[in-house]
Amino acid sequence: MKILFKIFIGILIAIALYFSFIYFVSYSEGVRAGELVKFSYKGILFKTWEGEISQGVSEGQTFIFSVEDNEKEVIKNLNDFQGKLVKLHYFERFKTLFWLGDTKYFITKVEVQN
Repeated sequence: MKILFKIFIGILIAIALYFSFIYFVSYSEGVRAGELVKFSYKGILFKTWEGEISQGVSEGQTFIFSVEDNEKEVIKNLNDFQGKLVKLHYFERFKTLFWLGDTKYFITKVEVQN
């Protein structure tokens, strides 16, 4: 019985470490620029903020991103800057976490381009 309990605790710790790594460690950071064409709050059970900027003339040149709920200023700015040229500062996670967003890219700062 003690062995099963230790194995169970070990599995729980491994799962906690995995999700902590996925959440707190970023794979990359950067900046993308383009016209903000879409920003919406969507989902059925887990509502997330999702958006898209166009970086060129074709459909293939788009950048799809997510925004965490605690980024209130970013959400306000993206709602205000619809249709404008923006510069998005982001970080990329190793994997998607469905309760945070549909993508691996999360916006941390928004600037309007002149």
